[in-house]
Amino acid sequence: MEKMQQNDGTLGKRLLGLFTVFFKIGLCTFGGGIAMLSILERELTEKRGWTTSDELLDYFAIGQSTPGIIAVNVSTFVGHKRAGIPGGIVATAGMVCPSVIIITIIAEFISNFAEIAWVQRALTGINVAVAALLTQAVWKFASKAVSGILGAALLVAAFVLIFALNVGTIWIIIGSALVGVAIAGARGEFRKEKAE
Repeated sequence: MEKMQQNDGTLGKRLLGLFTVFFKIGLCTFGGGIAMLSILERELTEKRGWTTSDELLDYFAIGQSTPGIIAVNVSTFVGHKRAGIPGGIVATAGMVCPSVIIITIIAEFISNFAEIAWVQRALTGINVAVAALLTQAVWKFASKAVSGILGAALLVAAFVLIFALNVGTIWIIIGSALVGVAIAGARGEFRKEKAE
């Protein structure tokens, strides 16, 4: 019984830690999930060691190719890794709570919020900061995710298909996944993995 209480205490601390960390991250969600890659890496990988950089990139890739907001999906994955299903739920709640609170306050107390002059100026400044965050995140993500000639070719092909030919991103994601599986199969990586 005593051991079970210790486990509950440890789980409780873990859940509280998850909620607190993701609440703090959720306060900085300007620009969406991709812009948050740097913040997530600093908080989850560098400060706490909850994930590795490679795991975080995998979570981002999965989060990008599944429904929902990337940052929320990542919080769910990290929470689940740390404390199972309760951890996933608590981390997700921590990530979305700040947005819900702020949006509720804005909706309740400020009418015509977007038409207020100082809000427009603040949003202009925030847009510039978000553009910088996105640029940093894309550069960091690309430098870690793209390796070798095949990776670079896939990046260029995806870029051309999206921006020049206006192909939907869902088709790019599905196509890239299929190409990745085909390349791994051609290299015999599945057989190696099975043998190990």
